[in-house]
Amino acid sequence: MSGKKRQITVADQELTVSNLDKIFYPATGFTKGDVIDYYLAIAPLMMPHLVGRPINLRRYPDGVEGESFFQKECPLPGPEGVTISPRYSEYKDDEVNYCVIQDAAGLVWVANLASIEVHTYLARASNWERPTQMVFDLDPGEPAGLLDSARVALRLREELAEMDLQGFAKTSGGKGIHLAVPLNTSVTYEQTKEFARALAGRLADADPEHVVMNMRKDLREGKVLVDWSQNEVHKSTVCVYSLRARERPTVSTPLAWEELEEAVDQQEARRVVFEAQEVLKRVERLGDLYKPVLKLQQKLPKMTD
Repeated sequence: MSGKKRQITVADQELTVSNLDKIFYPATGFTKGDVIDYYLAIAPLMMPHLVGRPINLRRYPDGVEGESFFQKECPLPGPEGVTISPRYSEYKDDEVNYCVIQDAAGLVWVANLASIEVHTYLARASNWERPTQMVFDLDPGEPAGLLDSARVALRLREELAEMDLQGFAKTSGGKGIHLAVPLNTSVTYEQTKEFARALAGRLADADPEHVVMNMRKDLREGKVLVDWSQNEVHKSTVCVYSLRARERPTVSTPLAWEELEEAVDQQEARRVVFEAQEVLKRVERLGDLYKPVLKLQQKLPKMTD
């Protein structure tokens, strides 16, 4: 896309998009129009992970090198199908009206707001108190990197398998790995948070040289933080297939476990780093590797020492 303003038709709706030539990723020349084009192309795979869920926008009006801000309050009006999900905020002592988008038109509207990143909550708008998945954010502290996160992800998969639980990995779009454990059953945040904390503690106790569960920066140098605290009703996680505001237009990309194993075996982090155009080619070949997270039903067992 190019030009300052343009009318496009998305999901049978007329949308106005603007500033399409504005460079959002100076290192590569990737423009706002390229951001919109990417989201339009990935929408068939990304939207099932967004439909019916409150989202948190991370907006970059001047691109990835400019100032950014999170926006929880939905900046209506939007296209048809964009609704709001109100939730009381203790911090604001008022209700916050979160956006809920239902189709590609809503996703393009979000992208046109310069929301390079789209973050989603773990519950649906119909029941904020019931997470549909449990998540772990594996975040390496320098000089640890992506391969260190991958090793911890593989160990975490083994721990889950011993409890007959399946996990699904995606890149953070940076040096981290996100691991989702789909539940889609009656569960509370209290249960998922306690379970995640206990499992993070088990990993940290087993390998204190490389793994930490405490977020204190002075404890994280050269180690991978197993961040269990994302399992909160008020916290959002970057959505699968979202662009990330890094130097290059990397994407939070679903991975096959074999890919992580090969990256670790070959000591090649680049094997699991994907930019927008690579992701579009990849999904043509592989489909949505994250699709089981939507419907797979699993129950949390009781943790034992």
